[in-house]
Amino acid sequence: MLVMWVGSFAANAQESAPNTSKQYMQITTIESVVSGGLGRSRMIVTTADGKQKESNLENLFSMAGINFKNIKENESNILTTLKEYTDAGWKLDHATSLTLSPSESGGNGIFMTRYLLSKADEKKVFNCK
Repeated sequence: MLVMWVGSFAANAQESAPNTSKQYMQITTIESVVSGGLGRSRMIVTTADGKQKESNLENLFSMAGINFKNIKENESNILTTLKEYTDAGWKLDHATSLTLSPSESGGNGIFMTRYLLSKADEKKVFNCK
């Protein structure tokens, strides 16, 4: 009797579980380590419909070396952008970071981070039966 009840409960749970489609967007930050403001640092937001919005970030180094004011400003811009989207229902699924330095000295290069966000696509909710 108990086995039949558990089996019936599991079958009903599967029938009522919605199968949702997800939409994805990506935020990419590229922070230059080229000193003196010669590098180009950017944040690119690619929305679920494929549109892109690009904004400036500060370079990590100035002529005198590492610039902590710029790092703080970049962190604030990135967190503000992520909060804007998570408050709108997006969920951070994955973050991937990398560094690239084409020269042996490491004097040129970038730090890049990709943030993959998702949320349920309200337009495409299907019920499995």
